[in-house]
Amino acid sequence: MSCKTAVIVFPGSNCDQDCVRSWKAITGGTAELVWHKESSIADYDVVILPGGFSFGDYLRCGAIARYSPVMNEVIRLAKRGTRIIGICNGFQILTEAHLLPGALLRNKGLAYLCKDIYLKVENNQTDFTSFYSPKAVVRIPIGHGEGSFTIAPAGLKKLQDENRIVFRYCREDGTSDESTAPNGSLDNIAGIINEQGNVLGMMPHPERLGEPVLGGEDGRYVFDSIFKAVTGQGGLN
Repeated sequence: MSCKTAVIVFPGSNCDQDCVRSWKAITGGTAELVWHKESSIADYDVVILPGGFSFGDYLRCGAIARYSPVMNEVIRLAKRGTRIIGICNGFQILTEAHLLPGALLRNKGLAYLCKDIYLKVENNQTDFTSFYSPKAVVRIPIGHGEGSFTIAPAGLKKLQDENRIVFRYCREDGTSDESTAPNGSLDNIAGIINEQGNVLGMMPHPERLGEPVLGGEDGRYVFDSIFKAVTGQGGLN
């Protein structure tokens, strides 16, 4: 079974080609770049909103990109069950489009962060994490200035009660506390899914650590999991 995949490109996206390469290298499938001005796109099986600085991060990260014509199509596809993943700036865009709850604020300390961090896979029963073992601890890079996830107390409780917190920041040994999130993210949240389970937003970049040549493969299993959810099989390589 084929897996028709789109990588959306906004002015200022800088991880679009990385996502295309990683998707192809990991799954053996193909991925098409789709410009943000497209107002009608095919019924893709997977849509990736990549990292970068869409529209220069003016106003708020993702605030302008949310109004790009292509986002009406992304919302349409999300409602019909297409797997959507937003990485870093893509996560910010998904919250601005209300496909995911909460918001991403300036990092604590107001500094841009670019480094490898550790994540705990809190929920491996999703279309994005099925290749991870329960409570796996993985190393994946971050690169953002506005990655501090916040949400109202009622919204946080809903995420917790519905097991929709997919990734949390942790130490190498899997432990965490209020100081663990490098960006000050509430409840150490690094990634969440929507109620239907077909939209994931995560601040870390799995495409940056998905092949041995990049120094590790912890990120590849996100793409493997998505590919399996659509086709019934894992990546080919």
